[in-house]
Amino acid sequence: MASNRNNNMEVPEAKAAMDRFKTEVASELGVNLKEGYNGDLTSREAGSIGGEMVRRMIKSYEESMK
Repeated sequence: MASNRNNNMEVPEAKAAMDRFKTEVASELGVNLKEGYNGDLTSREAGSIGGEMVRRMIKSYEESMK
């Protein structure tokens, strides 16, 4: 089975939507994201953004199954 190991999204619109989602979550958590490189974030800050994004996606999926 071939594996796609790059971070490119198949649908260009999906990247923009995920960027907006990430920015929204970061803002709500009080984490200051900049346009472009954000390598100065702590692991805790970056993890809190990703974790919250996953929680919300799971919640959305569970609600769609009802």
